[in-house]
Amino acid sequence: MNQGLSNQGLSIRGLVKEYVPGQPVLRGINLEIAAQGITAVIGPSGTGKSTLIRCINRLVEPTAGQVSLNGQEITALRGTALRLARRRIGMVFQEYNLVERLSVMENLLCGRLGYVPVWRAWLRRYPASDIARAFDLLEAVGLPDHAMRRADALSGGQRQRVGIARALMQAPELLLADEPTSSLDPKTAVEVLELLARLTGAAGVPVIINIHNVDLAKRFAQRIIGMAGGAVVFDGPPEALEASHLRQIYGGEDWL
Repeated sequence: MNQGLSNQGLSIRGLVKEYVPGQPVLRGINLEIAAQGITAVIGPSGTGKSTLIRCINRLVEPTAGQVSLNGQEITALRGTALRLARRRIGMVFQEYNLVERLSVMENLLCGRLGYVPVWRAWLRRYPASDIARAFDLLEAVGLPDHAMRRADALSGGQRQRVGIARALMQAPELLLADEPTSSLDPKTAVEVLELLARLTGAAGVPVIINIHNVDLAKRFAQRIIGMAGGAVVFDGPPEALEASHLRQIYGGEDWL
């Protein structure tokens, strides 16, 4: 884990996002997230969960507000400074986001692109320490024999394991996971979340995960943030999440 800045965690202040002027998707979000553990964000489709995750690393530009990671304001950065900040934030995607034609090993080494000169990346001449780290992570995610397989030859669960390993190759200070299990069957989803929890826990990397499955959120997260209509309507430990909160988050009672 990068120790260049103190571990103050993530601070979100007055975060607003409007894709259409006057129609906010995020309505002034305020959150403080400690530099440890898993925080799950739940809520119905279209309530701003993915937008929140993507505003943190500026894949989506906020309309207003501030996001700070370990004391550095991410929302104020531009150009090289923003690229350097992004390499401190790992990302695991719903659809894996692997380079299909590249090998598993090459996909993992993509996690080091922010740390090596362009010519090295172009020639695929990564430091020996990076290659050793990639092999260690392949072992950790249970794919030690798949280093030279093309990414498009893997199953969905295997691809997501590669996605987790690639994110950890960045040695991130924060890992964001945007619906990482929604394309997986229930058994594989549990296996992937167990792996994510174990590896990030061992590395001391805090995780913010956007997830639809409330049971999985309660099982793996230490904190749950419930969103509805672009606002936070629940924030607490899993054991405090009750049916009344779920009605407030999702609306209606028939599905409970």
